[in-house]
Amino acid sequence: MLQEDISKTSENFERYKERISNFSGEFELGLFLFIARKSIIWILLFFVLAFAGSYIYLRYTPPTYESHSIIQIQTSNQANKVLNVENIYENRNELPEAIELLRSKVFLKRVISKLPLDISYYNEGTFKANELYKSAPYAVEVKIKNESIIGKKIYINFDNRLNGYIEIVNNENKIKLAFKSNQWLSTPEFDLKISVLNFPEIQKQNSQVKQNLYYFTINSNDAVVNDCSQKLEVKLLSEGAKTILISYTDFNALKTSDIINAITDEYTNFDVERKSESSKSIINFIDVQLDVVYNRLKESESSIQDFKKDNNVNENKDIATSNASRLNDLDDQIISLELEESVLSKIEREITKTKNIDTYNLLALLAGTNLESNISSSVNSLHKLLIQKEEMLYEVTPSSEAIKAIDYQINIQKSLLKESIKSIKNNISTRKEDLQSKTTQFEGKFKQLPENEVEYARLQRLYSINEKYYTLLLEKKTEYSISKAGFVSQNLILEKPFTPNSPVSPNRKVTFIGYSLVALFFSLILILMRYFAHNEITSLNEITKHTHASISILGIVPKSNQNIPVSQLLVDKNPKSLIAEAFRSIRSNLQFISNEPGAKVIALTSTISGEGKTFVAINLAGIIAFSGKKVIILDLDMRKPKIHLGFNADNSVGMSTLLIGKDNINSAIKHSGLENLDFITAGPIPPNPSELIISEKMEEIVTHLKALYDIVIIDNPPVGLVSDGIAMIQKADYPIYIFRADYSKRNFIQNVDRLFNEAKIKKLSVILNGVDIERKSYGYNYGYGYGYGYGYGYGYYDDGAKSSKRKKSIFNK
Repeated sequence: MLQEDISKTSENFERYKERISNFSGEFELGLFLFIARKSIIWILLFFVLAFAGSYIYLRYTPPTYESHSIIQIQTSNQANKVLNVENIYENRNELPEAIELLRSKVFLKRVISKLPLDISYYNEGTFKANELYKSAPYAVEVKIKNESIIGKKIYINFDNRLNGYIEIVNNENKIKLAFKSNQWLSTPEFDLKISVLNFPEIQKQNSQVKQNLYYFTINSNDAVVNDCSQKLEVKLLSEGAKTILISYTDFNALKTSDIINAITDEYTNFDVERKSESSKSIINFIDVQLDVVYNRLKESESSIQDFKKDNNVNENKDIATSNASRLNDLDDQIISLELEESVLSKIEREITKTKNIDTYNLLALLAGTNLESNISSSVNSLHKLLIQKEEMLYEVTPSSEAIKAIDYQINIQKSLLKESIKSIKNNISTRKEDLQSKTTQFEGKFKQLPENEVEYARLQRLYSINEKYYTLLLEKKTEYSISKAGFVSQNLILEKPFTPNSPVSPNRKVTFIGYSLVALFFSLILILMRYFAHNEITSLNEITKHTHASISILGIVPKSNQNIPVSQLLVDKNPKSLIAEAFRSIRSNLQFISNEPGAKVIALTSTISGEGKTFVAINLAGIIAFSGKKVIILDLDMRKPKIHLGFNADNSVGMSTLLIGKDNINSAIKHSGLENLDFITAGPIPPNPSELIISEKMEEIVTHLKALYDIVIIDNPPVGLVSDGIAMIQKADYPIYIFRADYSKRNFIQNVDRLFNEAKIKKLSVILNGVDIERKSYGYNYGYGYGYGYGYGYGYYDDGAKSSKRKKSIFNK
């Protein structure tokens, strides 16, 4: 028995795997929809849970708001255009620099300093806290003494307009301190002053049944910058239009717009400030050079005056020759080289001595010189590394490996810059030596002139050089002063930030749709699991498919919408009902199995109890009796008899007493309320029903009854449980096997194959009992009217409908 159970389990598993593998080819839409209808309670439960989950999610998830702005980067200095002053930022790609600047924590620190974010105010609810940004009914001023207080919740309660107390949660301890409004409260951690701004709002809150607690936190700049950096998004919107999109998300709507406004304003101010600093740095450098040149100019002027006075030199004497003119040109070149050398020396000192290098000042020093193209790229690279280091210091310590690595790169870049400066200075020195050599050659030509004239020409040449240099510096100072005043940021705010009215998350529509899709997904999973696990026979299709159409199909018996007592006779109560029509069709189909004259034996069996063989036997007998034939029913299911229950008869005398010879046939036959229909009950349950059924006495009884009745219907025991009924099935003229829809398992069909092939019962036919005809509306085909030689023109008739004409057979009058 155990081996048989294991075999059945293995077979069911193999059938289940086969069903999954052949899902696409054998998918039955009707069965799928039927299982979906049977699972409607679970589906509704899934959707109820989904809507409940979405409601809870929307109810207790803090809404997230987003504000954004679009900036167009356009840098233009009108004074530079008018004066034709070189713009040191003209050849730089400002879009990437602007994006990196806006993202940088160095810049965000400037932005945060402009907003009231050093203290955050909250209203604590049951499940979530709401930030009272710029809407708190009180204000707090604080002077921090110990940074351990930063980030801790400080609860505040107001007794009245002037008094209250605060509670500081320190680990598991609470420190309670009283305060007076507008007066400083001193603690070891901080000095605190609380001012009441809107006492009616505080009273309103305190009067509620469920009070929400006020509390605030003291924030550090680094923590606020890190938080803003995570919520800020800066991206390139259009490279051609030079537009940048800045967006910020937060739980407070007003806070998002304020931060975006502060970023756009600060970027404009920062842009003007940094770019104007370049002109300021150049002016400072020119001022230093002016002082030096002015002193040299005064010395030259004094030298000429003294020489003229001492030597009585005639000013009008022509000592300016072509050689003197060329000497002036050479001196101009030497002065230019000296200026460049001076710039390089200052840059070198800045790199060597200054820890925090201001690369904007370095670029300003290079403006207008021939050195800019050679060194500005190295300065820009150094600038990017310094910015990167500043940002990293917000996340790691100065002694971390990442900072050491970036310091190493900065030192390398500084070394490269120094080498470049050294190389350029060497080149300048070489050029100066060449120019000075040429100057010496031309000065030799003056030796032929009188000594006084030569000296006077030399002094005049020095004065002319210093005067030109001084005049040049004055012009440059004037130009850059105007440039500094004329610089205005041309960045355009194409879309100003606004305070959002609705949150971007959670989105109610998307949330409900998402949860509904989850419910639908689980519903489909449930239906598919039940579909794959479905192992009950549901249609004649399955029977014919698994028996390869080798078994005759008599028909189906519809499932009644009403509760039917056990094995009751129904066809006489409503002859025009669907069930009555179904049994008429079965009666008509029996003629295709055997239409020879004479009494016939119909033997019914099933696999297990409960498949409805007794119900089919009684009603089939009743419908044949309607045709005028004399019919008797024998109950051979002596282990679990039901015929006496169907006719509400006594079971003290029956087949068991007949087979042992205790009673005779005439005393065992009972008459039903339907004309031509008799029955013999099973009788008392014997200890050996199998031996009684296969005894010769059984054959005698059947032979005797065939002489008295046209049709003998035998209700056999289920052959799937016991083998008692196989003998009578083999001898029957009409062996019938009963299956019950949505009850009989698919592996029960193997019993039919075994009876057909092994027991050689070739006339075996099948009836499917308890079919839910409403499932036809789901597109499921039950195979009514199969063309296997036993087809029939079956139709459904409502109660009271006119019956169709049927063929005459041995069961008709």
